[in-house]
Amino acid sequence: MFPHLLPISALMLGTALLLTGSGLLGTLIALRGSLEGYSDQMLGLMGSAYFVGFLVGTYLVPPLIRRMGHVRAFSFFAAAIAAFMLLHVLVLDPWVWLALRLLTGIALVGFYTVIESWLNTQAQAERRGQIFAFYMVVNLLGLAAAQQFLHLATPSGFVLFAIAAILACLSVMPLAWTRLPQPGITSVPRLTIARLWRAAPAAVAGAVASGLAMGTFWTMGPLYATRIGFDTAGVALLMTAAIIGGAVLQWPLGWFSDRGDRRVALALAAGGATVAALAMAALGNHREALLASAFLYGGAAFAIYPIVVAHLVDHLSHDDILSGNAGVLLLHGAGAVLGPALAGWLMGALGAAAMPVFFAVVLGPLAFAVTLLARRRQDEIVEDAAHFVPLVRTAATAMEIAAAVSDPRHGASGEPVDADHDTCRVGAR
Repeated sequence: MFPHLLPISALMLGTALLLTGSGLLGTLIALRGSLEGYSDQMLGLMGSAYFVGFLVGTYLVPPLIRRMGHVRAFSFFAAAIAAFMLLHVLVLDPWVWLALRLLTGIALVGFYTVIESWLNTQAQAERRGQIFAFYMVVNLLGLAAAQQFLHLATPSGFVLFAIAAILACLSVMPLAWTRLPQPGITSVPRLTIARLWRAAPAAVAGAVASGLAMGTFWTMGPLYATRIGFDTAGVALLMTAAIIGGAVLQWPLGWFSDRGDRRVALALAAGGATVAALAMAALGNHREALLASAFLYGGAAFAIYPIVVAHLVDHLSHDDILSGNAGVLLLHGAGAVLGPALAGWLMGALGAAAMPVFFAVVLGPLAFAVTLLARRRQDEIVEDAAHFVPLVRTAATAMEIAAAVSDPRHGASGEPVDADHDTCRVGAR
């Protein structure tokens, strides 16, 4: 496998560096904002602003990349992200921070779009699944590694913000060095929400619920840890436990979803996350038990979105796969916009335990509703059954890669089998 990764090593290294920096910034926002006396509601709004930027960037970024080219666009977005990181510590004002979070979200969509469109063209058909899995591992390792920098300095100072900015600047170097040909960017139309609902109501509900929960986790998780008495090292440990859980437990849940009614797997993941969230709320004073609960919560909650994507693919024709995936990504993003604002308000009114309770309130009804759907109506796959592909919520371009994993038009050698379909499915099983 490693010879096939060498041509994209520059892309992966740039990804690791920038994601480590942005992951560190995401944690610092909650920790430094709390030290500065920003309210939980304001910190929640900052998280929502970041995901608003993600949605806005989906529309603004592709024309910019087409105009500048991939290398210059990546440099442009990385420089912007580094500047925004430093401005957080130079201008200590909550409304300025909110605007910076919005702009950072737009810039990070640009980064993801550059990297993923490049990977999409460089990955050989027969190796696409391995490369995409490695890309997801790099994503999760970068986010987990980011938390470990909290051991180096206090969030009250300048050092950690400077480290995050340095990592963003360094990420440009591997991309500027590469001689890979630059790809093009295609526009992907979206299916209407009504059509997605008719095709797979469980996928629509799951996408929104996953966005509400995961958007809140990334934004408010560090703040929750500080509110229950964790020091900076404890915050890093809690976030890392959940991320590692997400990396490890996605696979068995995905394996289960591939071998039966995917709605049952979705209900199991949502139900498991609900139980783990309630355990977090009840065990906030017991460090080891809380870390174990966070691990289980991450493992179950991280699996919800990729199960949703696979379930949706089961119920769409080949020609609608990419547009359907873009639509479900939009629903996930809408949930991620609302979640941090709602959770921040609840934490301000009810205390830190309101965050895991919010997870349970969002995901518990999802588990119940999907279970009812599975019992009332048989699951009918439209064409080919999909295959679970671990996903971290990035940009719409990731769906082009995921949709091409184990393309049913290709055999093991990568030679076309059926040329009637011009859009790939997410891995046939």
